[in-house]
Parts: sequence; C-alpha cells; structure tokens
Amino acid sequence: MASRRCARGFPAPVDTMGCDTAKWKDTDPRNKRFVTLISLMLSSQTKDEVTDAALGELRSALGGTLCLDAVLEAEEHLIAEAINKDGFWRRKTQYIKQAARRLRDDFDSDVPKTVDELCSLPGVGPKMTFLCLHAAWDINVCIGVDVHVDRITNRLKWHKPPTKNPEETRLNLQSWLPTEFHKEINHLLVGFGQVICLPVRPPM
Repeated sequence: MASRRCARGFPAPVDTMGCDTAKWKDTDPRNKRFVTLISLMLSSQTKDEVTDAALGELRSALGGTLCLDAVLEAEEHLIAEAINKDGFWRRKTQYIKQAARRLRDDFDSDVPKTVDELCSLPGVGPKMTFLCLHAAWDINVCIGVDVHVDRITNRLKWHKPPTKNPEETRLNLQSWLPTEFHKEINHLLVGFGQVICLPVRPPM
C-alpha cells in the first residue's frame, strides 16, 4: 500500500522514515532490530522527519554505526547532543542508555521478542512494543494504534459507538479486522493521515 501511495504522487513520511525503514542501512540482524527499537523510542510524540534526522545524527555521533555496543560505550551527553532536536530528548537519552543496559544484562544483547519483555524496557510502551515486534521480528500480536489510527478510524465511523481512546480503538479493530491486516493497518493509516486525511480540514 505504501508503494501505491508513492506511485500516485503521495509519498508520506512514514513510507521513507518510519521505524520499518530505519534498519535499511544495516546488515547485521541484531543491529537491524536494535535500530528499529531506537527509532521507535525516538519517535514518541515526534514527527517522522524529526525522528529520522535525529537517528542520522546519532549514527554519525557514534561513528556511523548504530549498534548496542556503541550506545553502551557512548557518554550520555554525546547521545543527548545528537538527538536534541527530538521531542523530550533529555528523557529519551536516559531511556536509551537504560534500555541498552537492560538489553545487555537481561536479553543477551538483543531486542526481546515478547510483549512483556519489550514493555519492561524503559520508555517502551504497548503501542511501541507491537510496532517493534512487527518491524523487528515479523511477529504479529496486536495492532499498533497511534493518534492517526485512532482519529481516522473514528472519522470513518469504524467504531460504533465511537471509541474514547487508542486502547479502545485497538481492541475494537482487533475484534473484526482479519489478522493478516493487523501489521499493515498502522502504516497505511499513518501515511493516509500524514498527507491526505489531515487533522484539520480533512478531505470531504
């Protein structure tokens, strides 16, 4: 669906800068999973364009490779300077360092592959966990619902009655949407919300 949107002249930031594209520059499977996780941690309450730039700055600051060992060895101020245009960068700097230590100490220096384990990492919530499992491990457990998915599905009247928060939206979507679409619905609706169905003055 992302490729069809691009072909029609409507590429969205999520198509080229989302968490599932962050790993394209890496070849090592563990690094791919780690970059996916860091991208998601940086993306919280931040636009994809800003997250992508921060990820690039962090790669450069760490010598060109974003891997667990490099983050563990880096001084906290170095990470902070690299991501300081990202939203809540001070807190995210702490979370990134803390999560890296947890990965080393508790998860054999790899991104865990269960909901409970991922949610136990500092700064990682359920939505981030579901998207990480999709992108890093190709594991489909739940739908990742963010503000775009919540807003657009309610605007399309997919919920009766309308849902009051993203968690209600997730549960309702999962109750009827076929499982094979659970992975792609977030990417599809995020891109749609970024370039077409905007929060203000959406198309009629």
